Amino acid sequence: MHIYEATKKLPTEEKYSLVDQIRRSSRSVAANIAEAWRKRRYEAAFVAKLSDAEAEACETQTWLEFCKRCGYLPESRTTELDRMYDDILGKLIAMINGAKNWTIIKTKDSK
Repeated sequence: MHIYEATKKLPTEEKYSLVDQIRRSSRSVAANIAEAWRKRRYEAAFVAKLSDAEAEACETQTWLEFCKRCGYLPESRTTELDRMYDDILGKLIAMINGAKNWTIIKTKDSK
């Protein structure tokens, strides 16, 4: 939602390029995390979706850098958003590295 609010201020000529790209990648982070959560029964699928979320978060950071360098957003705002994404990335990497702690393990006794 922070990205959505920040991109409202971007120039109208960026509406169908930069705005669409950064909003798409930022929404995709959340969507991939939701998909990963539903795939917790399968560690490889869980990790794959979290990896997709990680890639989308990195893409969002790249678009933020474009916004900063083009002067579309104040450096303080892009730095704040970039730090938020660093935090998200750290959590995603921790979940990927500790996937066994997050996945649902079926036992012989479970139905």
